[in-house]
Amino acid sequence: MQKTWNNKAWFLVLPVLLIVALNAVVPLMTVVNYSVQETFGDNLFFFEGTRWFREVLHSDRFHASLGRQFLFTFTILMIEIPLGVIVALSMPKSGVWASVCLVLMALPLLIPWNVVGAMWNIFALPDIGLLGYSLNALGIDYNFTRQPVSAWLTVVMMDVWHWTSLVVLLAYAGLQSIDGAYYQAARIDGASRWSVFRYIQLPKLKHVLIIAFLLRFMDSFMIYTEPFVLTGGGPGNTTTFLSIDLVKAALGEFNLGIAAAMSLIYFLMTLLVCWLFYTLSMKGETQ
Repeated sequence: MQKTWNNKAWFLVLPVLLIVALNAVVPLMTVVNYSVQETFGDNLFFFEGTRWFREVLHSDRFHASLGRQFLFTFTILMIEIPLGVIVALSMPKSGVWASVCLVLMALPLLIPWNVVGAMWNIFALPDIGLLGYSLNALGIDYNFTRQPVSAWLTVVMMDVWHWTSLVVLLAYAGLQSIDGAYYQAARIDGASRWSVFRYIQLPKLKHVLIIAFLLRFMDSFMIYTEPFVLTGGGPGNTTTFLSIDLVKAALGEFNLGIAAAMSLIYFLMTLLVCWLFYTLSMKGETQ
């Protein structure tokens, strides 16, 4: 039987497409305009071509902030994805406690980003913060306002606390969708707990984990508010990630051409990684 297509459905999504175009395409074109021109105020623009892109790509400052960004993203992904799966596997599958665990897991995701940064700023203060005071009382020299390593670890811990719950909820939903017949067959065969995870749960979680990986990559690669509120990008440039450096160039230095070129390169890198993950997730569907 041949499938018929009803193209009238496109009229239902047309208002959404128009709103997205207004809120995304128009600002994007403004950034593109600034990326190829120089302005000195009074609405005077001078065409510069690809000058700003060349300066950004050959800038040690850009390379340093990009390196810090990739290192941070890689670190939190290597922590949050396995940790989220482990927590999801440890949660009860049904009953009252399952609901309690789901609510507790969702709580960090409900807190605004600027509030998370402010909370951890107070929590990690070396003199009055619970974390900072406790570590120093144990003989561990900790001061995230002065020590680069402490600042870096604090930002990582903050992000892990805030966003691991997202991976937990996605992994838990994936585990709940697995047919019980697989577990019954594994029990009959006498499969160990590791074998059940290796050959049943992990393959069934493949697409869910790809989505979790993609979402966390996008969020972590564009992180701004939490580290800015917590450390302001310091001490020095230790936690000055690409987004913070971009804002400094645009608003702090009013270097709009450099900032626009940097933001477009930033956007294209994020888009490329999203496309790669989308291709990976759809690979099994097309075979």
